[in-house]
Amino acid sequence: MAGNTHMHITNEDTEDASETDLAKHDEDDYVEIKEQMYQDKLASLKRQLLQLQEGTLQEYQKRMKKLDQQYRERLRNADLFLQLETEQVERNYIKEKKAAVKEFDDKKVELKENLIAELEEKKKMIENEKLTMELTGDSMEVKPIMTRKLRRRPNDPVPIPDKRRKPAPDILLNYLLTDEQIMEDLRTLNKLKSPKRPASPSSPEHLPATPLEAPTQRYEARIEEGKLYYDKRWYHKSQAIYLESKENTKISCVISSVGTNEIWVRKTSDSTKMRIYLGQLQRGAFVIRRRSAA
Repeated sequence: MAGNTHMHITNEDTEDASETDLAKHDEDDYVEIKEQMYQDKLASLKRQLLQLQEGTLQEYQKRMKKLDQQYRERLRNADLFLQLETEQVERNYIKEKKAAVKEFDDKKVELKENLIAELEEKKKMIENEKLTMELTGDSMEVKPIMTRKLRRRPNDPVPIPDKRRKPAPDILLNYLLTDEQIMEDLRTLNKLKSPKRPASPSSPEHLPATPLEAPTQRYEARIEEGKLYYDKRWYHKSQAIYLESKENTKISCVISSVGTNEIWVRKTSDSTKMRIYLGQLQRGAFVIRRRSAA
């Protein structure tokens, strides 16, 4: 019985030892396998790193291909955008160029029309001024071209007024004057042609003995540089004078203008105008006397 007990204990110890050895062996195998797996992973990573450096890694090539596609697509879009923008700029340039050319042409035509209208207006103004000057004898702003005349000696014949003047201004004057003014001018002309009538001594307009009583006496009268030289005195525009006629009438006047062969005077009483020729002053048909402007 004791032997059986000893054998039983021995068998149990043997089983325990076998199990311990097996467990130790399994643990060693696990560590070895784990080490092997680590080594394999490390080797794989090293291999992938080497392939990445060489550019042969499959994942790297796959991603590079995708990046390259994106890069090329972006370049293509940029080229399309550049082309579209270039075409748009070209269209805008052509449009602006046409608009600039059209505006230039319009401005040129407008400028030409404005200048033509301005010149036409100035032409009409000059023609009106000339017509007014010819009708009224007022030189206005147009200065007549004066010729230099030598002073006449006492024994030289009296210069004959120029009879070649165009009658157009006188004809036009008839259309501008009223009927009353025309009749007054006709009466004045008739008085000049009629024989001299002696004035009454009691008349307030009776004048003292003057050179008018000597019909053969002549006066020196000429026009130079827009001024009248008469009876050794100079007279100019806007000067106050007395105008005496053969009828011994004395009229208060103002010289309205000095022409080339005549002067115009304006009566202070009714502002009517009269034209006096140099020949009338030289013959003594009218006599001019100075008076105070006041």
